[in-house]
Amino acid sequence: MRRLLSLTALALAGTLTVANANEVNVYTYREAKLIQPLLDAFTKDTGVKVNVISASSGLEQRIKTEGDNSPADVLLTVDISRLEDAVQNGITQAINSKAIDTAVPAQYRDPEGHWAAVALRARIVYASKQRVQQTAITYEKLADPKWKGKICIRSGQHMYNNALFAAMIVKHGEAKAEEWLKGLKANLAQKPSGGDRETARDIAAGKCDLGIANTYYWALMNDMETDKKPWAEATKVVLPTFQGGGTHVNLSGVALMKNSPNKANAMKFIEWMVSAPAQQMHANLTYEYPMLAGVPINKTIAGYGELKREPMPLAQIAANRKKASALVDKVGFDN
Repeated sequence: MRRLLSLTALALAGTLTVANANEVNVYTYREAKLIQPLLDAFTKDTGVKVNVISASSGLEQRIKTEGDNSPADVLLTVDISRLEDAVQNGITQAINSKAIDTAVPAQYRDPEGHWAAVALRARIVYASKQRVQQTAITYEKLADPKWKGKICIRSGQHMYNNALFAAMIVKHGEAKAEEWLKGLKANLAQKPSGGDRETARDIAAGKCDLGIANTYYWALMNDMETDKKPWAEATKVVLPTFQGGGTHVNLSGVALMKNSPNKANAMKFIEWMVSAPAQQMHANLTYEYPMLAGVPINKTIAGYGELKREPMPLAQIAANRKKASALVDKVGFDN
């Protein structure tokens, strides 16, 4: 039985080796080609080769199925929901690193040490340059009837929106969050659909005046995606805040796998990710905000204006994900 389980785990792992003194196995939801320069730089600095398994979904379940023989050392992912799913699946262990504790503020780390942010992204507003004059708004005011029929957004059940809605619960309580969500739904120009890029597209087409999206999509459209540059040119970025607070942020982060066969190399990788050179490279590759204080922000992202982060611990957002999801269904947000 042990041999059968071992063979099954190795089959699932593809070509990854379980343990190697000069390798580390990274499972990631990031697009491999996007982060490859970062991985190459780590290898150049440390001599440790990075083997990558990249997927769009299911990595937590895969690692759990692989069990004790999993070759996974590190999970590198986006959004607090995926890191918390990894914790809930019992596939992580505490990182226990002074370097991480020093570089990453407590609100962006798991209280038990099972995950840590390596970069931040914000949930912001794209606004029509032609039809929207104001340059500031709160999340709460997105439910103001003045915006009736003028807001576009992707599915309320998508993890990016789930985190924002969970933050609204943390900020104002479940009852007020439900009232706000009803108001936001009443202001939608169309059924929630598409992704954040399509939100900019629909604003450019005049279907709506405001959209809710992540910081980096606008930069990607403006700087890298020639066919979508007109969507960026038709919109502007507004950094919203909670009333009396800051802008809602989420993360890109890392977790150390419970059965990491190359733990020493995994720790090297995790700690290297919050070093100044890695932070600078990561910020420019992904258009996210650096986690390490003092590292320059990508110039396009910096052009949005100063990001005043909401100090809310991400663990509190994670703890309210299910309530947020239930509210989306309760108010029929995606209907």
